[in-house]
Amino acid sequence: MRKTWLFAVAAVVAAGAGAVFLTERPLTVTVVPTEADVALRIYGLGTVEARVLARLGFEVGGALLSLSADAGDRVSQGQDLAALHQAEQEARVARARAAMAANTANQTKAEAAVVRALAILAQREAANRRQVELTLQGNAPAQRAEEAQRDEDVARAEVAVAEAELAVIRAQGQDAVAALQLEQTLFDHHRLTAPFDALVVTRLAEAGAVVSAGNPIFILIDPATIWIQAYIDEERAGQLALGQPGIIRLRSQPAGEYSGTIARIGLESDRVNEERRVWLTCADCPTQMFLGEQAEVRILTGTRDSALMVPEIAISGFDGHRGTVWIVQDGRLARTQLTFDARDDRGRVEVTGGLPDGAQIVAAPPQGADEGRLARIEAAP
Repeated sequence: MRKTWLFAVAAVVAAGAGAVFLTERPLTVTVVPTEADVALRIYGLGTVEARVLARLGFEVGGALLSLSADAGDRVSQGQDLAALHQAEQEARVARARAAMAANTANQTKAEAAVVRALAILAQREAANRRQVELTLQGNAPAQRAEEAQRDEDVARAEVAVAEAELAVIRAQGQDAVAALQLEQTLFDHHRLTAPFDALVVTRLAEAGAVVSAGNPIFILIDPATIWIQAYIDEERAGQLALGQPGIIRLRSQPAGEYSGTIARIGLESDRVNEERRVWLTCADCPTQMFLGEQAEVRILTGTRDSALMVPEIAISGFDGHRGTVWIVQDGRLARTQLTFDARDDRGRVEVTGGLPDGAQIVAAPPQGADEGRLARIEAAP
């Protein structure tokens, strides 16, 4: 009985000693070193796009007669790309021209009528003056003078009517000119031309197809305006500025790195994904680029001569500016709150304040970490 009791006491003592050893032995930790020449970069994922892109279609509907360009072709400004059947519109133009010619003839006729009416008026005025003189001399009755005055008034009215008819015909002539211009414009809309020097990306229709007004027939881009549209996490977007350089990697060429520059920062963020759009021009990208291809960007937002860069996973309660980390001070673990600033593309944040003198930041807190526990610093691999 006594031996059993001694064994039990020994087991309890051994268990207690083991527990003390496990909980009080120094923990091996790695700490964050001070780095020199730190490049602060932001990572973004995006696609190849074109700033100048046109979905080109006819302004009128009809059947496609011909197409003279295809995907991959380079076209010049004003070059014919496609045409609609034009017979119906040609007839409308011819009818408008005929109406204009008829109006010109009517205008000539009306002008002659005005000349004739003026001549008759002059004759009636002269006859009326003679009749008045004869009446005053007593050589003609007053009735004839009245008839002469009436004839003059009628002739003057006929002049007014002729001039009014001429004005109406001239107005109709202006309408005929406008109608011809309209029909000619609609006729011109049966031809599709390139609005700028462009590269044909896609041809969306073939000859014989009936298309509606506004339906795209070609997608054109200006190759000189190809750039990268990238999405940046809003938490990191505050460091972005126009003109910042970046490294671009295309998914189809993972071994290549190309130089880019921020040319535009979107004024509106994605409300769902909480991302901001930026566009980077590329100085040395391949000549052949493919719209929609995935691209990665790493934008250089700044550099530091030296900095402490703490992994975000080592920070608890991080709000983007402040957070709590484990530190080693005087050989023991402790927790302290630090302030942070810039981030990089490796998931690290720059320490800007709050670190006690002589303390070192734990890069990856081990299991069993507790304040006051002994810690042994291990060299970083």
